[in-house]
Amino acid sequence: MIYSKFSKRQLMAMLWWQQKRYKDRDAIIADGSIRSGKTVSMTDGFVLWSMTCFNHQAFAICGKTIESLRRNVVLPLRDWLPGDFAIVEKRNENRLIISTPDGRENSYHLFGGRDESSYMLIQGMTLAGVMFDEVALMPRSFVEQACARCSVPGSKYWFNCNPSSPEHWFYKEWVKKHKEKNALRLHFTMDDNLALDASIKARYESMYSGVFYQRYIKGLWVLAEGVIYQAFTAESIVPTVPRDYSKYIVSMDYGIQNPTAMLLFGLCDGVWYQVDEFYHSGRETGQQKTDEEYYQDLCELFGDLPVRELIIDPSASSFIALVRKSKRFKVRKANNDVLDGIQHTSTMIQERKLLVNDCCTRTIQEYGLYSWQEKSSNGQDKPIKENDHAMDATRYFVNTTKAWKPKDNYVPLLERSYMQRGGYAIR
Repeated sequence: MIYSKFSKRQLMAMLWWQQKRYKDRDAIIADGSIRSGKTVSMTDGFVLWSMTCFNHQAFAICGKTIESLRRNVVLPLRDWLPGDFAIVEKRNENRLIISTPDGRENSYHLFGGRDESSYMLIQGMTLAGVMFDEVALMPRSFVEQACARCSVPGSKYWFNCNPSSPEHWFYKEWVKKHKEKNALRLHFTMDDNLALDASIKARYESMYSGVFYQRYIKGLWVLAEGVIYQAFTAESIVPTVPRDYSKYIVSMDYGIQNPTAMLLFGLCDGVWYQVDEFYHSGRETGQQKTDEEYYQDLCELFGDLPVRELIIDPSASSFIALVRKSKRFKVRKANNDVLDGIQHTSTMIQERKLLVNDCCTRTIQEYGLYSWQEKSSNGQDKPIKENDHAMDATRYFVNTTKAWKPKDNYVPLLERSYMQRGGYAIR
């Protein structure tokens, strides 16, 4: 995205530290909708502030993972920054060195705050400031440890995020208490991004429903409640008729006492169809099946089709070993990120890129029953662990194959593009 003009809110996020009214604030919080220009304005502002106010100091830039940080912040940084900044990335150290012609130079350490153990990565550092990209996706222990490292006089915290649950610790401790924390809060919507074309904005508005629409489009901190896939309607169910599928993939949620669900997906004219299903519950039938019996079921149902790969719950280690030993199917362990998987599945349903044949009766039943827990734990949205086996298999398929994502948006392609353009020096 090319930014030629910035909105008042974006300029405020960039330059608040220069304004008499706000320059003594210890932090800034930019929350709100997706594609609202939060990241570009916060990143620009963070670098401009740090390069103006400090020299030969260390800073931290944090994301959920190093990979997402490079994709969302580091790779576009040169295109975003005004002026004559020299940027050198030392990948083996996860560090940027930014300098200016007048001799100023600062070091920016990159951190991924994926889980509770991540705080150990940043222990012992002395920082002059820290920026958190998507802070609501990071554990509290990591965020608090990073903030505690900011002991240089004049240091500040820079937070941006899309909203999550109002029970989330960051909303309770920072957003609601921003005045107590001496922080400036700026709430963004897509209207704040002047580089966003009206047609693109309309497309994003059509991608989400339910809680995801409220959070990602409206930018609201709202509870996840009710049925999860609200966009799944009668129009999502299609007749079971022959189609010219160009590829097949099987996704499987494996259980011994719990049900096992095997779902067959086929791609036709850019739309993924759930073509067929297998569902077996040891509890309901009184018959537990072995790995060998489930493998026989798999071969009988789908063995004659050109199945490209078999996606399996990573916890099913013995069954995975059996399938790999047979060499009949290519096995891929599923990406088991629950919330990301639900979000991406919801988007595909909303855009009618995922449809279900009417023969898949257990799957259709689960779509109608699959619901959010009434009370989230530690601000984390969780589905009720009932009527979810076909739902888990669907989520594995969507999240592992990235079926929701246009091929030309894959990260490796982005990285190659930037490298070819010579946007960074890499050492």
